[in-house]
Amino acid sequence: MITTVCVPLAERGYDVVVGEGAIDALPTLLPRAARRAAIVTQPGIPVTVEPGVAHEVFAIGDGEEHKSLATIESLCRRFARWGLTRADVVIGVGGGIVTDVAGFAAATYHRGTPVVHVATTLLGQIDAAIGGKTGVNLPEGKNLVGAFWQPHGVVCDTAVLATLAPRDYAAGLGEMAKYHFLGRDDLEALPFDERVAACVRIKAEVVGADEREGGRRAVLNYGHTLAHALETTGGFDLLHGEAVAIGLVYAAEVAHRLGRIDESRVAEHRDLIAGYDLATRVAAPLDPHRILELFGRDKKATTGLTLVLDGPDGVEPVTGIDPDVLVDALTAVSPIS
Repeated sequence: MITTVCVPLAERGYDVVVGEGAIDALPTLLPRAARRAAIVTQPGIPVTVEPGVAHEVFAIGDGEEHKSLATIESLCRRFARWGLTRADVVIGVGGGIVTDVAGFAAATYHRGTPVVHVATTLLGQIDAAIGGKTGVNLPEGKNLVGAFWQPHGVVCDTAVLATLAPRDYAAGLGEMAKYHFLGRDDLEALPFDERVAACVRIKAEVVGADEREGGRRAVLNYGHTLAHALETTGGFDLLHGEAVAIGLVYAAEVAHRLGRIDESRVAEHRDLIAGYDLATRVAAPLDPHRILELFGRDKKATTGLTLVLDGPDGVEPVTGIDPDVLVDALTAVSPIS
């Protein structure tokens, strides 16, 4: 079954097409004026697209080290040599790294070129490809340089998920776990394709209400503050969804220490993550001073250390958290150096 979810942004709203065979809808999502498509992808992604217009493939490297300003420069220079115009379209075919990089390149090339995403990973389909957040990493932290650039449309063909390596698929479940705590329905009770569409609906509704993360959209970062710190300190040895899974457990531990949730709610976080066969803690000791430093660089930390936390009124950003509480909660997810 194919499901179409609209991201409600008035005249800039767009469709996310979800389900087996959704890739066939790609030509209908392109801007009408587009005559050429620059397809940004990575070697080894077993998905071929036919956009219905003249196109060229622009490969980028695999791995977080290629999610960089150097990659953006290389892509834009290749676009220019090929003669891509702002009336054409960029198509990102891949997971979160591809959609972040393709989206940021599109946002900056000619000061804004349309982009359409074909998400080929579970994490990309339920999160990274939707909402217009684009960006790259710096040595100082993850996603520190980027732009909001909404796509013209998104394809989430669930049939392609069968091509994923088990670890990549499980990492997507780590991101899906976030939506379990953001949504109002029992996601685990839904058939898989409907669960993907439900995650997309949750994100679409949040993005429609707060496109540029002025308030409510921060809830989509649930579990991500520690996750980004773990990715940075560990040299990206954890996949993003694996880090988010641990970050969700950590956020629950912080919320419990602040009296926002009880032990049974913490256990619900741990049980859900363990049920997805994901780790709930890291094995290597963490340096609390380094972790707090990275928390301070987080984009949400504008008026003090800020985490998105569960609570009696649901998940919300909490600012000005005592650093001692944050350090103490680290002991629940890792040894401390």
